[in-house]
Amino acid sequence: MSQSPVSDFVRHHFRHFNAAALIDAADAYRRHLGGGGKMLVTLAGAMSTAELGLSLAEMIRQDKVHAISCTGANLEEDLFNLVAHDFYERVPHYRDLTPDDEAALLARHMNRVTDTCIPEEEAMRRLESALVEVWTAADSAGERHFPHQFMYQVLRSGVLRDSYQIDPKDSWMIAAAEKDLPMIVPGWEDSTMGNMFAGHVITGDVKNVHTVRTGIEYMTWLADWYSETSAGHSIGFFQIGGGIAGDFPICVVPMLHQDLGRTGVPVWGYFAQISDSTTSYGSYSGAVPNEKITWGKLAADTPKFIVESDASIVAPLIFAMLLGW
Repeated sequence: MSQSPVSDFVRHHFRHFNAAALIDAADAYRRHLGGGGKMLVTLAGAMSTAELGLSLAEMIRQDKVHAISCTGANLEEDLFNLVAHDFYERVPHYRDLTPDDEAALLARHMNRVTDTCIPEEEAMRRLESALVEVWTAADSAGERHFPHQFMYQVLRSGVLRDSYQIDPKDSWMIAAAEKDLPMIVPGWEDSTMGNMFAGHVITGDVKNVHTVRTGIEYMTWLADWYSETSAGHSIGFFQIGGGIAGDFPICVVPMLHQDLGRTGVPVWGYFAQISDSTTSYGSYSGAVPNEKITWGKLAADTPKFIVESDASIVAPLIFAMLLGW
């Protein structure tokens, strides 16, 4: 029996169109790593609620991901699932819900993401309680940390361990914390935990709004990381979805070149995007990769791929191929 049944199936059946682009992107990803390259992966949308950790965690453990840029939602939703999985509810008929049905979910504190409802009390408030402890401790000590670093502190403290409701090996945030994986979380303020942090600033529980580092500081950190890492390794860019998770980090290269006037800094050495955004009509998320050449993000000879499909289907398949599953 084959040791790689998923990979064998994909290679046999995925021969044309977006299916073939999936294989091309995966093979080029493998070549990039094989040549000593590093890979930054970006997570848009609600990939953590889609439980991408089932494959992404192993990608991190096997050093096939070297940095992650994600939305604040993806950062926290992996931990929501970790501590409240048994309380989630799936709503397969979500397309048929009426406004009154939605209001009934609200009354039960069930926040819907497409077909999946996240339980507020068991997930959001449990994580909030743990984060308030590290936020206020840092605030009192005059310390400042990035959002993902506070999450790492919570995981490493073990305060949530008795609440785990999934196998920890399926949490990509646990894998990231164990590796101390470099991370960028642009626009973290636009997240549930970001809103809660703002609330604790308003009530005075946190005295210094700058206790959580965000935005511009992430970009200045990324500029240093990219400059140092690219001096010895080509860095690839694997983009899942669109939005700020991808738009923010890819701009570090033209910033280094055009705004800082630095020479000798290489552009991204690989680019692939899984996208369901409509191409053209001014959509940046739907722009074809060649457009990025004009912005100084990619070179004419950078390997470029776009798989126009559902990321919750495509990403696990590509990761399975890279993991030899």
